[in-house]
Amino acid sequence: MLRIENLSAWYGEAQVLRDVSLEVAEGEIVTLVGRNGAGKTTLLRSVLGLHAGGGARATGRVEFLGEDVVRLPAHRRARRGLGYVPDDRGIFATLSVEENLTLPPVVGPKPWSLDQVYETFPRLRERRRFPGTKLSGGEQQMLALARVLRMGARLLLCDEPTEGLSPLIVQQIGTILRDVKEHGVTVLLIEQNVHFAATVADRHYLLAEGRIARSLDNAEVREREHELLEYLGI
Repeated sequence: MLRIENLSAWYGEAQVLRDVSLEVAEGEIVTLVGRNGAGKTTLLRSVLGLHAGGGARATGRVEFLGEDVVRLPAHRRARRGLGYVPDDRGIFATLSVEENLTLPPVVGPKPWSLDQVYETFPRLRERRRFPGTKLSGGEQQMLALARVLRMGARLLLCDEPTEGLSPLIVQQIGTILRDVKEHGVTVLLIEQNVHFAATVADRHYLLAEGRIARSLDNAEVREREHELLEYLGI
């Protein structure tokens, strides 16, 4: 579904990504792990076409569903089914849950209905009249995920969805991601929680100093979890 070849990115003269290549097959959940500042968010923004302007630039090939989208603006990539859940969640704080879900346009080819969203996220049904300011961190994360699915994303790019959440909510996010996968949505996930990553993902890429340092399966992650935690500084 997604193929990245020799992706490099800069902020001015500072190079952040160096010839990154990776693949995400349809129906997979793949995680990208690495220290803060390794370039993980820059990689997602480059895939989405958001890493541009103000001295930011990227080169390389980004192929989505067999098409090189690198020359397409961000809104046209979104219309092909690329969805983004940023680390700040990006919900409209003064709008209700249901308004957050229905205000953005449907841009992808396979949008979820409200009923489908509420079936997967029952807590959002309960809170559908509440404004974003009245939601907990976990509820905000659920809303951010649900909104992108409602818009019709086929590939979900998630930036640190478990950051700052309680262990119970982290478990719920894991259940939701597995359910999303069962509904045919592919996920590329930035995640610092190595144990959580191993419970939801099929494969993992380790990003170090702007390069893919290693590709790992779940067995390798579990065997080397202590080593990875030390490396990540966690």
